[in-house]
Amino acid sequence: MHVNTEPVLPGFHSDPTLCRSGGDFFLVCSSFEYFPGAPVHHSADLRNWTQTGNVVDRSSQTDLTTGGPSSGIFGSTVRYHDGRFWFATTNVNRFTAGQLIFTAEDPAGPWSDPVEVPAAIGIDPDLAWDEANTCYLTWCGTHPDGSGGIMQLCIDPSTGESLDSPRPLWSGTGMRNPEGPHLYHVGDWWYLIIAEGGTDRGHSVCVARARGPRGPYEPGPLNPILTHRSTDHPVQGVGHADLIDTPEGQWFAVFHGTRPRGGFPEFHVLGRETFLAPVEWHDGWPVFVERDLPAPVPAAFSDGFRAGLPHRWVSPSGALAGVTSGPAGLLLDAGESTRPVVTRVTDREWTATATLDVSKGSGRILVYLDDRHWYAVDVTAGRARGVAHIGALEQVLGEVAAPDPQTVVQLRAIPNLGPGGPDEIHLEVITPEGVHSLATLDGRYLSTEVAGGFTGRMVGVQGTAGVFAVTRFAYNVGSSVSERR
Repeated sequence: MHVNTEPVLPGFHSDPTLCRSGGDFFLVCSSFEYFPGAPVHHSADLRNWTQTGNVVDRSSQTDLTTGGPSSGIFGSTVRYHDGRFWFATTNVNRFTAGQLIFTAEDPAGPWSDPVEVPAAIGIDPDLAWDEANTCYLTWCGTHPDGSGGIMQLCIDPSTGESLDSPRPLWSGTGMRNPEGPHLYHVGDWWYLIIAEGGTDRGHSVCVARARGPRGPYEPGPLNPILTHRSTDHPVQGVGHADLIDTPEGQWFAVFHGTRPRGGFPEFHVLGRETFLAPVEWHDGWPVFVERDLPAPVPAAFSDGFRAGLPHRWVSPSGALAGVTSGPAGLLLDAGESTRPVVTRVTDREWTATATLDVSKGSGRILVYLDDRHWYAVDVTAGRARGVAHIGALEQVLGEVAAPDPQTVVQLRAIPNLGPGGPDEIHLEVITPEGVHSLATLDGRYLSTEVAGGFTGRMVGVQGTAGVFAVTRFAYNVGSSVSERR
């Protein structure tokens, strides 16, 4: 029987990192080009998570506007130390600035503007402190010999000042892309957990230990301690693990993985999702104990936007310019920005239904992977069209009259049980006369295997002209056709 088949944070929630304050757990994921960025989740049981905010919620904190798809906020580390929460990350849009460190008294925010560590060039920073309160920044960088590997530097985390020189720590076991380091002091040992093998089907977790944080590090005898490569496990690409202990003394790890489906080479469409596994210690080494754990409740929601924009809504490449919410719903002013406003797709089978007001503008509901790969229902005064945009190609696939400016449109994803892509995307318009199908599209073209990158599918809305209004947006698990409301 396969184990660990259901994520605790489904959908695009990659590079998970977590910390604990008392009995409360806080988890942050990478967010790449999306703003607000670095979503923060809270849990009391490690299985059920609620988003409470975002680390990057002000455009002044760091620039997410200059990169394209899969740029921005990469792998990170969140820690609770000395009464404060610390978050270290890389914004690859400002790669030469080095690592960024944010702090907060409350993980729900607000988080500070970051301090920069310019001596640490690379990605995936980690923070750890020893008994003398010396802070060790460990990251994926370049060794003096030019090879990639894990580097370390002592810093003042409040200023970013270097207290010594960067030193190589460990190059892993010989697989490609040693990255994602996390450093822990457990008993008499310092443990270094890293990812290796590349964040795809060959991904894995490896461990080494030393008597002190500076090393030298000896690799674990059972490396890799977590991998699903070259197996038929339904969850692939597992890696980027972070460990935590509970108040009761139990250990767990979060890590990300993908759930590919469809014909060869299989396609994953939801992005890298967060999974949970218990960890046991045997002969002084951590051992992942993979078993199925209770899955969280599917995340259906309905937003009318009257009370503001919930944390789940984000936009690629910068601030939410031209976006307001209130009694009229969600208003998108295309004169200020035509970027989509989207939320993560969290299920394999789902339905998204939106009521769109085009009396003062036009826009679309869309399922979006990046700016070159999306499917949409475009709505203007009097008509609705199904559109597919794949790479440099854009095609109108169907059209229906929509005389009511309050138009109900719907996207549905249905798993494909045949040999083709992972699912089918249905583009539909709902009128008093019934459901009008505009197109049925192969879902593989909205997959990472086709488009590339590190993110996953999003669903949402986009203004294309004037002021486009969304008076209701509902996301439900399953593909049942909605009724007009």
